[in-house]
Amino acid sequence: MLTKILLSALLLLSLIGWQTITPTRPKLLGVAHMALAVSDIEKARVFYKDFMGFDEPYDLKNADGTLSLTFIKINDQQYIELFPGYKAGEDRLRHISFYTDNAEQLRQYLKTKGVTVPDKANKVRIGNTSFNVKDSEGHTVEFTQYEPTGWTIREQGKFIGKQRISARIMHLGIIIGDVPAAMGFYHDILGFNEFWRGNARNTDTVSWINMRLPDSPDYIEFMLYANLPAPDARTSQHHICLEVPDIEKALAQLEA
Repeated sequence: MLTKILLSALLLLSLIGWQTITPTRPKLLGVAHMALAVSDIEKARVFYKDFMGFDEPYDLKNADGTLSLTFIKINDQQYIELFPGYKAGEDRLRHISFYTDNAEQLRQYLKTKGVTVPDKANKVRIGNTSFNVKDSEGHTVEFTQYEPTGWTIREQGKFIGKQRISARIMHLGIIIGDVPAAMGFYHDILGFNEFWRGNARNTDTVSWINMRLPDSPDYIEFMLYANLPAPDARTSQHHICLEVPDIEKALAQLEA
């Protein structure tokens, strides 16, 4: 009897140890934001605020008081981050971001899958917990956890005007040159699932693959290129897709 008890205890301890070593993947709850570099921050503000109708709830300053970045709010979970200082020849994409229910557990999970991760998930200046990794294409991918004391939750229900053209980022588009490697990262490790692929006009070659997050209707769109465009020639390839309930009304609103 004592032997059976000891064996059961050892088995339980080994299971606990295994779970500690191999954490499960926490939920990926949706697209958080895309961060873009802009050459003229005031023109960018006019575009996103005056033209598109979004609000700017807060920004961050450098030590000398100059603007570090600002936030354009789409809804309570989704933003666009704008970084001043874009220089000719650069890629305007700074990073893409997804939000999770447990950033530190996700960091540990990615480490067990061979992804290079930082030593820990850290509190960022707006009070959320985040960390960055690189995907198979070298894009910076941020994972963030919205903290109860963070600015994102602090501003829930605020800065959401009726004039905004859209209430949701449906997907983010990123350039992909190596599909198997991208699938290894986004599907095999992160759990994204392909639900559509298509091709441009007058070609049978697959041009896009859409990959839905495992715990959200949001998705990313692989923009496929055998030869990658130069960093400063990635115009609409790196993109944000905004969902609208009526495309004709949205067009008329912008034209007006």
